[in-house]
Amino acid sequence: MTEPVILLLAAGRATRMRGADKLLEPVPAPFGDRPLLEVMARRCLRAGATRVVLGPGQAARRALLEGLEVEVLEAPEGAGMAASIVAGVAGLSVPVLVVLADMPDVTAADLHLLLALSQQAPDLILRAAAEDGTPGNPVLFPADLVPELAALTGDTGAKEVLRRHAERVRLVPLKGRRALTDLDTPEDWAAWRTGPN
Repeated sequence: MTEPVILLLAAGRATRMRGADKLLEPVPAPFGDRPLLEVMARRCLRAGATRVVLGPGQAARRALLEGLEVEVLEAPEGAGMAASIVAGVAGLSVPVLVVLADMPDVTAADLHLLLALSQQAPDLILRAAAEDGTPGNPVLFPADLVPELAALTGDTGAKEVLRRHAERVRLVPLKGRRALTDLDTPEDWAAWRTGPN
């Protein structure tokens, strides 16, 4: 099996943040707080080759990635999550680990775990879950499903591929609720910052 590619989806407009950009929000990092997008990109890079999908006109996000060994791709304006995945998998024929950039509790170790398990079970879809088994993200797709990811449409991401191949999905529990923490609003961020991270 050739090396998987990590696909960090970061093209969303963050409209529920009421003017702020959630991917620019500071989060704890080894050498002081850094913007979420930079932290997530660095975590991905520690686990493997990384592509980051941005939307058009996201100069501040793009600037955060300068100097990092990531490949930056651009999804069409307003085309939804499927378009981000389609842009991200273009030209690939290897397994793809899809990571959402707005999940600050997902660690590089979590990504390493999914990638290592895929070496042992290359035909399975490996989906991160909470400790209690609730399905979440990231999700690792085997190479043979990349053409289906490349054909996605709409704003439901890869849910249709997961439904179509439900018998191949295996849940990989991560500590606590890391696989579910998704910060979309200022209130989400406030609660996360005061909670037990």
